[in-house]
Amino acid sequence: QVQLVESGGGLVQAGGSLRLSCAASGSRFMINAMGWYRQAPGKQREFVAAIIRGGSTNYADSVKGRFTISRDNAKNTVYLQMNSLKPEDTAVYYCASGGLTIATMGMVDYWGVGTLVTVSS
Repeated sequence: QVQLVESGGGLVQAGGSLRLSCAASGSRFMINAMGWYRQAPGKQREFVAAIIRGGSTNYADSVKGRFTISRDNAKNTVYLQMNSLKPEDTAVYYCASGGLTIATMGMVDYWGVGTLVTVSS
C-alpha cells in the first residue's frame, strides 16, 4: 500500500508562486508515474501535470509555461513549482501515482488526501 503525503499549499496573491511537494512511501519498487490533479469548488477533478521515472513530463494546457513538475527518484518525491498563479488556479491539489501513466484518472493507483491552494485576486 502506497501512501502519498502532500505539503506546500496555502494562500497566495495572484501573480505569486507556491511549491507543492508529495512524498511517497510504502512501495517496494520505485514508482513510475507521479503527478498532480486538482479540483476546484463545484468542478470535476482535472489533470494538472505528470512526470515519469525517466523524466518525461506532461502538462495540462492551462498550466503550461507557468507550472513545472520535477521529481527526486531517490526520495520518491515529486514537486510542483507554480508560478504566475491566477485566481482560477484555486483548488485542492491531489498527488497521484501510477504505473504506466496517470494522464487519466482511471490510470491512477493511489491518491493523496489533497492540499488546498487559494489564489486571491
